[in-house]
Amino acid sequence: MGDGESRLTVLGSCGAWPEPGRACAGFLLSHKGFRVVLDLGYGAASRLFAHCPDRLPDAVVVTHEHPDHCADVSALGRAWHYTVQAGEPTRRLPLYCTPGTVRRLEAMEPRPHPTELFDVHDLGAPADLGPFRLTTHLLPHHQPNFGVRLSAPGLTVAYTGDTGPSPLLADLGRDADLLISDATLRTPPPEGQPRYLMTAAEAGHWAARAGARRLLLTHFWPGTDRTEAAAEAATRFGGEVLVAKEDLTIPL
Repeated sequence: MGDGESRLTVLGSCGAWPEPGRACAGFLLSHKGFRVVLDLGYGAASRLFAHCPDRLPDAVVVTHEHPDHCADVSALGRAWHYTVQAGEPTRRLPLYCTPGTVRRLEAMEPRPHPTELFDVHDLGAPADLGPFRLTTHLLPHHQPNFGVRLSAPGLTVAYTGDTGPSPLLADLGRDADLLISDATLRTPPPEGQPRYLMTAAEAGHWAARAGARRLLLTHFWPGTDRTEAAAEAATRFGGEVLVAKEDLTIPL
């Protein structure tokens, strides 16, 4: 594929910690030559570098501060500092995230401070991001988590981050070409408990409610039968169900 073609590449598909040979949450969205990373958890940075051998990405979006979604942003910051900033000392990489994410990065590497490496933006505010319009929905999770929607003429990609069931998911994924959805749980918790994660069947339900064209299941708990998860999602969603797998590239 040429760099101008639209595609999504899976960098990591696991939740909590990476299974052998896999990585935690991470996606690389490329459109009209612009590259944006969606989350970068444990082990995802090495795959990012493999898929970006010519240059580093143009922006990073981190849905929330859990380390299985943001730990390897620190590795990207080091690569940026020693390659890009070595030649352009004042240039910073745009980073859209929660305040807690910056604190996590600072704890891992205080010098240079993350704000010296990254041009930090509040993820809760709409923004223009390369060819995309970025909008968000605050979704239920253990930490503040923003589902992100990236829209450009002729293309919309939505990503839940980690979330429990919520009517906001229908708005997040409304008519999206691709909805990337949390599918962590194998079975739902007992009735009445707070919900901060979803099953694959619930992901299928909300993809159908949203009218999304395709559904990509991700954030699998280690040991999950992913074929079974896809089958469960398909009982609720009539569109194409895809299963995140490291290095999978999806034309958009």
